[in-house]
Amino acid sequence: MTPSQTIGPFFHLALTLDESFGHMASAGAEGEHVTLICRVLDGDGTPVDDAMIELWQADASGIYADHLPGFRGFGRLATNEQGICVFETIRPGRVANSNGRSDAPHINVSVFARGLLKRAVTRIYFSGDPANLEDPVLALTPADRRDTLMARQDAANLSVWTFDIHLCGDRETVFFQI
Repeated sequence: MTPSQTIGPFFHLALTLDESFGHMASAGAEGEHVTLICRVLDGDGTPVDDAMIELWQADASGIYADHLPGFRGFGRLATNEQGICVFETIRPGRVANSNGRSDAPHINVSVFARGLLKRAVTRIYFSGDPANLEDPVLALTPADRRDTLMARQDAANLSVWTFDIHLCGDRETVFFQI
């Protein structure tokens, strides 16, 4: 895909402007509260200002439950003019997988954007988490590409994490076929 290919922009027409869909955890939710800043970029590194990001995640105990007090495991936001959307959530726990092992803490992501006929699916992992070394999905990802799946912690504010989604180009994020 090249940066000039497009099937939109149209996502903002179908989106609610209700920013509450970015507040996945209230102050009373159990777990480490984090702010996750996601940014969508095209192949030229230009912000995509009409994308939509959906997040699904487990709670702090590693359970997918969307009706816990103060926590819902789903969020959806449109990107702004800088290609950014901001989610308030908790850091997920390790999730048991079908092999009897546990995945590293991660957040599942779907990206909808111009030029994409189908959603792009990826994961957000937390850079520096020791569990990343044991994660079966990361183990299947080429070592030189794993960095594209890592959120980075802000040095000035440790509760803030940033994650860039590159839709194509040299720094393209690893996307999964599901």
